[in-house]
Amino acid sequence: MSKLGEKVYASPPAPREKQYTSEYQDPPHSSTNVALFFLEKDHTQRRKLTLHFTRTANTASFLPRQEAEKIPFSSNKFPEIVYHFSVKPNSVAAKTMKQTIKVCEEPGIEGEEKYSATSLESMIDFSTSGNGKNHIAVSTVAKETPAQKYSITGVKKMGNSEAVVCHKQNYPCAVIYCHKTHTTKAYLVSMAGEDGTKVKAAAVCHTDTSKWNPKHLAFLVLKVKPGTVPICHFLPEDRVVWVSN
Repeated sequence: MSKLGEKVYASPPAPREKQYTSEYQDPPHSSTNVALFFLEKDHTQRRKLTLHFTRTANTASFLPRQEAEKIPFSSNKFPEIVYHFSVKPNSVAAKTMKQTIKVCEEPGIEGEEKYSATSLESMIDFSTSGNGKNHIAVSTVAKETPAQKYSITGVKKMGNSEAVVCHKQNYPCAVIYCHKTHTTKAYLVSMAGEDGTKVKAAAVCHTDTSKWNPKHLAFLVLKVKPGTVPICHFLPEDRVVWVSN
């Protein structure tokens, strides 16, 4: 189990988005880790966590839907894509773009519905297409601070057991990778840092991890096995979770 006060990070996305079916190659406390893994009881029991909130370096903005839909977004159209964005085919930027498209084209795990949105409108359409009404978007609100201990001062469950989590990808324009499952709980967690910093952090708990890669970082950090307990993580500021009542 995770130790009380163990340091975890809320960092900007790594160049390659890590999927639940993938292994994590980075060290557990690497600055490229994008999730703050913890057990569900850690926030329900109001424990202290050592966290590091950082600002995202990804400033790509959305294109209007009408414009975005005119630009190809598939591996077999990649030469046309790099030409459109004036990116050299063999550059680091081109390799990053190709990896983003690859991640978006990979199939989801069993029970997961996924979609990569290239416009704000398409993200909203996908995220609000499920059951329920009064869809709301929840994200982390925090200023950048040094790593420090935070005390959990309040926990509010958001919506039902269906949630859509959306992650910003590395691309010349905004591309948002969203995935929807029926085994995800969303929370809004209020915390206070040792220096007095107030944080409202979005967190999700995955109640069924039986299909995840056994070598996923979450299991290594928390010392648990797939499918045994819910796995939770905070969301960095450039991510959003959609829920409905």
